[in-house]
Amino acid sequence: MRTIEWDDDRDCIVMVDQTKLPAEYTTYHAETVADLIESIQLLRVRGAPALGAAGAYGVALAARRNDADAFDAFVEAVRADADAIATARPTAVNLSSEVETVLAELDACSSIPEARERTLARAEEIADADVARNKRLGEHGADLLADGDTVMTHCNAGALATVDWGTALGVIYSAQEAGKDVRVIANETRPLNQGARITTTELLEHGVETTLIPDSASGLCMQEGRVDAVVVGADRIVLDGGEAFGDQGVVFNKIGTYNHAVIADRHDVPFVVAAPHATIDTERSADEVEIEQRDPDELREIYGVQNAPEDTDVYNPAFDATPMELVDYLVTETGVYEPPLDRVAFEMADEPATV
Repeated sequence: MRTIEWDDDRDCIVMVDQTKLPAEYTTYHAETVADLIESIQLLRVRGAPALGAAGAYGVALAARRNDADAFDAFVEAVRADADAIATARPTAVNLSSEVETVLAELDACSSIPEARERTLARAEEIADADVARNKRLGEHGADLLADGDTVMTHCNAGALATVDWGTALGVIYSAQEAGKDVRVIANETRPLNQGARITTTELLEHGVETTLIPDSASGLCMQEGRVDAVVVGADRIVLDGGEAFGDQGVVFNKIGTYNHAVIADRHDVPFVVAAPHATIDTERSADEVEIEQRDPDELREIYGVQNAPEDTDVYNPAFDATPMELVDYLVTETGVYEPPLDRVAFEMADEPATV
């Protein structure tokens, strides 16, 4: 199955429960909007493209769970639920943008049945388009890799971070399909270990030779010449760096990405960001992007076992900011770009994927 999709039999959202990996592959049904919001916040579903699909399906779910005598009251209730979904996690742009895309369908509706039909149809289109564009992205990115390369990646930007196929790992899968023997070094990605739990699971299922390392070993691996390229995904990319970064763009991705980018630059290892155009935010500057702060107990505890004193002060950001001067290539479904990035070129190239 896809990472997230609509269950017609139960008339709700079904997703792979990523909190159970790698010990158990199971699914979770989000029957209500509250279920979906909880799933987003607990990371049952995660990754910018997958969150975009979650937001799209969430509006369709809201349309099915709300009812009213008057259509205007129904629309108001759906919009309230949609606002709650869109703000469940603040950093990834896809969540809020795809919520808005599906909400726009309500403007063309005049009845509750029509609204329910159109919102679900639009959500399905968004999910299908995600798969199509990530396949194209992977094909473009695969051209950057040579047979025998070893790629380092961080967090999980594979099929489970998208509706299917993946972004950073999609590049690996496409290279594999092209007949290239590509190996992967996966960072564990503390504190929730998405690299260890999810990325290694995916890669081994795809038959990709994979080595898991602690995050702090990435520098040594590059120093020893073990890495031919670093390929990561992104949760939001802005073209305006704001006060901190000036005219250059900024990549917001899982915490630790900036560290790997700096080390890659130090050792002349190509640093590649693989992300669809939907992740590029042309409306905001870096100053306007909120870095999500996670639960302190994610550091104070490890799988329920105390890891630090209960009163230890914790700083637990989920993402960091990598300036484009450290990025060698940005891969999207429309091609490979070398920073600096041109806003006009991106706006012209930002066309919906065809399926």
